Amino acid sequence: MHGKGRFHDPRLNDSSRFPIAAANGFADFNKDLSPDDDQVTSKLPDLQFYELALPAPKPVAGVDFDPAAAHRGDDLFSGKAQCNTCHVDPLWTEPGWNLHTPQEIGIDSFEANRAPDGDYKTMNLNGLFVREEGLFMAPANKGRFYHDGRFATLMDVMNHYDTLLHLGLTDQEKHDLIEYLKSLPEE
Repeated sequence: MHGKGRFHDPRLNDSSRFPIAAANGFADFNKDLSPDDDQVTSKLPDLQFYELALPAPKPVAGVDFDPAAAHRGDDLFSGKAQCNTCHVDPLWTEPGWNLHTPQEIGIDSFEANRAPDGDYKTMNLNGLFVREEGLFMAPANKGRFYHDGRFATLMDVMNHYDTLLHLGLTDQEKHDLIEYLKSLPEE
């Protein structure tokens, strides 16, 4: 969209990784724009504040998730399933540098190669029940979990990590973990 503002990211000068961006000068877009003519940059702090202030949808126990299963899943999340290694309570993402190589998360690098650092970001888990149930969205957008949307259901994600990390989760444990994930954010 560009707009009438500045954008600077020198990583995009690497023509071997970002040939289109490098060829079009996207690494330093509008570098000569006068601050008086910049109509974007001054609005970014307020936009970020607004975005970060939006609360995640709150699931309803007994409607959006099974509370007993979610309670069991909470113990698994922090224990046997190792989920909180990357999705730390209460952030539900990783504090600090939250990027992982495709190898670390067991998938190809197709989408990661489009990012400046070539890594995947640890996503926030709040409000997963909305995507699992397909609420407030076109039916074609239901699911699409994981860093690049490749998994159709949360069970697909559970199966992936169970295999990748050799967790040995039972079907019941996977179900309980899913119910816990659907219960986030906790009260």
